[in-house]
Amino acid sequence: MKRLTRRTFVTGSAAVLYALPGKTRAQSSWPTRQIRIIVPYPAGGQTDGIARAFGDYLARQVGKTVIVENKAGAGGVIGVTEAKRAEADGTTILCTISSSLIQNRITVKDLPYDPEKDFVYLTMVSGAGGPVVAAKKTGATNLREFVEYGKKVGSLNWGSYGVGSTPHVLIETIAKQYGIKFQVIQYRGEAPMWNDIAGQTLDGASGSYAAAAPVIQAGTGNLIGVVGSRLPPYPDTLTMTEQGAVGDFYDLRAFTTFAVPTGTPREIVERLSSLLIQAGTDSRVQQMLNNFLLSSPADFETTARIFKRDSDVMLRILRDLGVKPSE
Repeated sequence: MKRLTRRTFVTGSAAVLYALPGKTRAQSSWPTRQIRIIVPYPAGGQTDGIARAFGDYLARQVGKTVIVENKAGAGGVIGVTEAKRAEADGTTILCTISSSLIQNRITVKDLPYDPEKDFVYLTMVSGAGGPVVAAKKTGATNLREFVEYGKKVGSLNWGSYGVGSTPHVLIETIAKQYGIKFQVIQYRGEAPMWNDIAGQTLDGASGSYAAAAPVIQAGTGNLIGVVGSRLPPYPDTLTMTEQGAVGDFYDLRAFTTFAVPTGTPREIVERLSSLLIQAGTDSRVQQMLNNFLLSSPADFETTARIFKRDSDVMLRILRDLGVKPSE
């Protein structure tokens, strides 16, 4: 049985195209027991929802129970580390977001895993765009008005869910371009952050559309811009780039990816990747993707390309901003 190596993953040879239809040679004995999907974040969030929808499809296809285990804490480090240490037999799958694999390389001292060497990435889904929201009290309805508000009050209270996370980098980038001052309030997840936007404790925040939508719909927060492409429910809200914000950061989109430990047999990787991509055609999965405004699962080659591109861009931005590990 062939086993995946670092060289197999990073090369552009035909060997990496594991998910191509008709080329799967999965072992008849796989899976030998129930499959678990490790999510390094609490239950009820977007990542958890993705894991459960795809896990349900996987269970129906392989005839084995698929359980989702939420191993939250330390910005994703606890769950990702457990997935790394799991037996590489295709019965433990990691479902995590980009920040645990990219930003943590800068923000976590002595990171106990190497995102490039310790995992093989099967597929990923990404969002249409990330909403940027100002609390109703600011009166801001676009980026210019929010910057003016920030200069008027002297310093903004901005929500984030981790040092180096997307909302943290966003406010650092805005402040650098427009010369505003801010105070970042770090939360353990998106839910309490958006609760404080609704309660007008914070001036602004950004994150996933699914988590931000209730605040926007209730009118306690105003959608002032979008990182990435425009949001289909709010097609008239301009992207940050369209409003004059400058930088590679604004072209990035947060993603959620599925991965297995390096060393997982090639035949199993082929089978798993193919099944997870096929899940995008399932009606239940499609409904979940639509609810979260997520793309269809990307193939193996696209996943590797996006992971490399986003890693290079975000790591450079974090270093330029002087972001360092928390002590």
